[in-house]
Amino acid sequence: MTGASGSGRRIFVTGGSGFIGRAVVRRLLGQGDAVTSLVRDRRRGPTESLEEPAGLTVIRGDTTGPVERLAELMASHDGLIHLAGSYRIGIAPSERDAMFAANVTATTRVLDAAMAAGVPRVVTISTFNVMGDTHGVVVDETYRRDLGEGYLSYYDETKMRAHELALERIARGAPIMVALPGGVYGPGDHSGVGAQIIGAFDGTLRYRTVDRAGTCLVHVDDEADGIVRVLDGGRLGELYMLGGAPQRLGDAIALAARLGGRRPPRLSVPPSMLRLMVPLAPHLGERFGIPINLDEVIRASDDVTYWGSSAKAEKELGFHPRDLETGLRDWLVGDATGGRG
Repeated sequence: MTGASGSGRRIFVTGGSGFIGRAVVRRLLGQGDAVTSLVRDRRRGPTESLEEPAGLTVIRGDTTGPVERLAELMASHDGLIHLAGSYRIGIAPSERDAMFAANVTATTRVLDAAMAAGVPRVVTISTFNVMGDTHGVVVDETYRRDLGEGYLSYYDETKMRAHELALERIARGAPIMVALPGGVYGPGDHSGVGAQIIGAFDGTLRYRTVDRAGTCLVHVDDEADGIVRVLDGGRLGELYMLGGAPQRLGDAIALAARLGGRRPPRLSVPPSMLRLMVPLAPHLGERFGIPINLDEVIRASDDVTYWGSSAKAEKELGFHPRDLETGLRDWLVGDATGGRG
């Protein structure tokens, strides 16, 4: 990369208006980098302010657009972070084309455009999910899942395809690094897991589901720090897992309840009962907030573990995320009076 971090670099970011993207843009600007953020809706910029901060240029565009146009936008940039994508579990079949475009088509065109533009350092964002169900084992970047077990969700399938696209280009010598986030939480988290954690803290969570789902939760600001560390100091062609310590969702919910001075809800809906609701989900989903494809949600979470080790990033990049209790306290207790972003 031309110059050390914060010394006049220009960094191109896709997905800068998203949950993780906003934190990444703040992190880059905070260390003195100039950021070009490509967003689909110009009104959804990477910051909370109506005015763009110094060093930030927001461009309206589509990551699934022509490679030539994307390459023109990326020209003269010192680095690229590709964050744009779609994360939803339990989508209807009619929504699959849009997810494929967001996760696979976009990754293909963004990476090819970066290569055409001569961007010297590229970080593409994958996920622990591409390791599949680790069956209670904590794996590292060398692990390869058994695809004979099938995909856990359509999100899983599209992210795996995008992951393989990056690996193919790395094998051909492209200057790409892959960052694999764990389960990300923090201000601005609107995921199903985030909703359960907030509900447990507030005392509004009436029942627990998929307690046995295993994740490696990491605060969004720590995740952003890790991603930027990969850009700044990662070795070209390498993968870096960026998550917290392995735990079960039920333990995270119990911790959030304790931090809120409450007891976790006693009622736990077993997967067997959820399966009884699968045929009704398409009819009840909109009214009760149940995913249309409930079967996919169960398959992707019932005693499934997405457990990985961030030891490589810790050793090579100095990545040290806060522990879950500290992270939840910073998010939930710190934001209890001022909103959660």
